Amino acid sequence: MIDLYYWPTPNGRKISIMMEETGLAHKVIPLDITKGEQFTPEFLKINPNNKIPAIVDDEGPNNQPLTLFESGTILEYLAGKSGKLMPKSAREMWITREWVMFQMASFGPMWGQHGHFTHYAPDKVPYAIDRYTKEVLRLLDVINFRLNEVEYLAGDEYTIADVATYPWAITYTRREIDIAAYPHVERWLAAVGAREAVQRGMAWMSDSDQRDNPTKEHLESYFGKKQYERRS
Repeated sequence: MIDLYYWPTPNGRKISIMMEETGLAHKVIPLDITKGEQFTPEFLKINPNNKIPAIVDDEGPNNQPLTLFESGTILEYLAGKSGKLMPKSAREMWITREWVMFQMASFGPMWGQHGHFTHYAPDKVPYAIDRYTKEVLRLLDVINFRLNEVEYLAGDEYTIADVATYPWAITYTRREIDIAAYPHVERWLAAVGAREAVQRGMAWMSDSDQRDNPTKEHLESYFGKKQYERRS
């Protein structure tokens, strides 16, 4: 059984989709990041970086418990455990990992910074808004260019690269982005979003998603001084 520490953020939804796609036995443990539950001593033992998602698999390698954080690593682990959504050939496997790393290193962080400065920041900083708006559109253009050549990000096969990227890319609906200007991304979003497992995974705890209307308490939990306290 896999314990999944979860909240309905884009990174969390990568793993809810993956659980639905693979059918692996799991138990969802909601971790309410709007209330600061990510800072409890118990959770910091699982992820000292106080972020969701994280998993504890009591039947890990060699039948020993395994704790993992970082959504990209969790996706690769679940793909290996289930035998699903990771190509078997070495060439296609490395291309899949390449696009997962692209999402982890570029697509997710830049979209996250864009959301922060356009939606959450108490002061509007024109330079930051302009920089991250340009970067979001540049990254959309990168995957639009890629998807002009292939059906899915890693090639002709749906993989964890798509699972990693979709929950971030679909947030264009929260931003002032004309997705029709990126027709290959629009086609890909429709194809991935039509998958029943994706729909089920995106629906997990959707009524708990407070990102559009955060309170002061939520913002303090997301970005406040607790983030910067020394670990002990």
